[in-house]
Amino acid sequence: MFHVRSRDPEAARLTRDVDVAIDRDDLTRIVKAVRSIGLEYRHAAGVDTLVDAKHPKARSAVHLIFIREKVRQEYLDEVPGFSEPTVSEEGFLLAPVADLVRMKLTSFRSRDRAHIIDLDSVGLITPEIEQSLPDALRDRLEHVREEERQSTGAE
Repeated sequence: MFHVRSRDPEAARLTRDVDVAIDRDDLTRIVKAVRSIGLEYRHAAGVDTLVDAKHPKARSAVHLIFIREKVRQEYLDEVPGFSEPTVSEEGFLLAPVADLVRMKLTSFRSRDRAHIIDLDSVGLITPEIEQSLPDALRDRLEHVREEERQSTGAE
């Protein structure tokens, strides 16, 4: 993750795919725009993606998630509408850390929990971010921290 890498390059884990949060109203415009760079829109099994038109692979797709909507019905929270993105050293627009933490705790898959550990280990989950979380997500954060303490033997 770019946020972690900016603090500690050796602590960052990168994944093969990219998640892009967009407004659903912009989908048609985005689909048209990415055709010129060889990407094609796919909707399968409830997932919206942009894939390489010549060599489509789900594992390397750009996953589209929609702001102000739940990614899955069972998720606790919607994808936040981003107010001010962070800009990486390379010029990529990134979700603010607070929004990323909220999304990772909402998804709560094993990879999301690993990303929470990474964000927390470099001090990116501040007391302000923690306090801004709804109780259910704050409980998940504490659960991740407790599991990490147990697995590392830390007190």
